[in-house]
Amino acid sequence: MSDKRKKAAKASKIAKDKMACNKPQKTPGHPTKSHVVKACEGGEEKIIRFGQQGVKGAGKNPTTAKDKARKKSYYARHNAQDPNPDKMSARYWSHKTKW
Repeated sequence: MSDKRKKAAKASKIAKDKMACNKPQKTPGHPTKSHVVKACEGGEEKIIRFGQQGVKGAGKNPTTAKDKARKKSYYARHNAQDPNPDKMSARYWSHKTKW
């Protein structure tokens, strides 16, 4: 088994019942996704992985012109269909956590 597959197998084992609802956490060992959250709404639970590993978002209050442009570009790419994503989507959590 390759190293990448071992990491993926190890990172995918998350105990859904032990996670807190609506509390994102970092996944540094995951090969592609930077965060995971157990989204809970209306009695429904869903594990959502989101965010590109190794990429920093611009944050809630970007100060430099470069960060402001990155945030604007990100929202232009990801808000084409619906500017208000629901809590059970990866886009909602990505917006909230990284951008």
